[in-house]
Amino acid sequence: MSASSEEALYFVVGDEYSGDRLDKVLAQLMPSVSRARLQTWIEQGAVTVNGEVTEKIRTKVAAGDEIEVLEQPSPEELAFKPVQMPLDVVYEDDDILVVNKPAGLVVHPAAGHWDDTLLNGLLARNPELKTLPRAGIVHRLDRDTTGLMVVAKTLEAQTDLIRQLQARTVKREYWAIVHGQAPQAGFIDEPIMRDPRSPIRFCVGQGPRAKEAKTHVRLVDFAYVPGVGQTPLSVSWVACRLDTGRTHQIRVHMQWAGFPLVGDPLYKGKMSKLPEGCPLSLIKRQALHASRLGLEHPRTKELMQWFVPAPDDLAQLMTEIGFAPTDEPVSVFEK
Repeated sequence: MSASSEEALYFVVGDEYSGDRLDKVLAQLMPSVSRARLQTWIEQGAVTVNGEVTEKIRTKVAAGDEIEVLEQPSPEELAFKPVQMPLDVVYEDDDILVVNKPAGLVVHPAAGHWDDTLLNGLLARNPELKTLPRAGIVHRLDRDTTGLMVVAKTLEAQTDLIRQLQARTVKREYWAIVHGQAPQAGFIDEPIMRDPRSPIRFCVGQGPRAKEAKTHVRLVDFAYVPGVGQTPLSVSWVACRLDTGRTHQIRVHMQWAGFPLVGDPLYKGKMSKLPEGCPLSLIKRQALHASRLGLEHPRTKELMQWFVPAPDDLAQLMTEIGFAPTDEPVSVFEK
């Protein structure tokens, strides 16, 4: 038998379940909830037996035992809850806001990050965003990529920004520090698809699942750093602009071209090991930063542009290599 309140569900174990495991009994008593989810609730301390919290899913129950279950929200239900966090907003008006995303912050909720994402922080800062798809987010950056993102505050602004992205009129410029001596200019027009050898990687490829991907690259500076013995390592500072916005696009394209990003844990090519004391080991993530963003304001139609300097870890790396300045935009695409 069972009873419920707004806070909890109560069950009394019947004779037919005597001696069975707690998670198995709950799966029978609560068929609408998956067994895996019930096991998580038990491990989270949300289940008591005869008033005592038990966190062991294999606990045996007996006839007459009283079970209390505090139902827990699903990860999906948590995904769109507001969570207070510091956000570096570099511009805001009634229609849009522009945020400087730090490394380590996931943009959208997903497995492993249901309530600690940029979306959650935006909902806490601007509660009205809950009425918009994806809380007004129209593009994304990888978790460990830093820099500028625009967020819509109205449905009209979101629709307009999506159209600008589709028309490829939004200017997104990235700084990347890459292994090797990059050419003065390059254009990579190679489709990208999921890597069949890895569920978390992408690769250049052909076929029905490959999507168009185009990256413009310009060399900003070039240097050598100490390598093994007397052999120095070459390293380049490049600026990239995107015609498309595929997942991991710059990282995949630069590795394919033979210039993997410094610090990239997924697309490091042959640069998996760096000599001891090499300055390239200073950064613990991919050396990629969305430094500039330009677009047409969705309501006023004014052309707007923003720049943010390299964050501390990237600036330290660049300074150690001899790349400067790290706090001013580059003009390689204007030449």
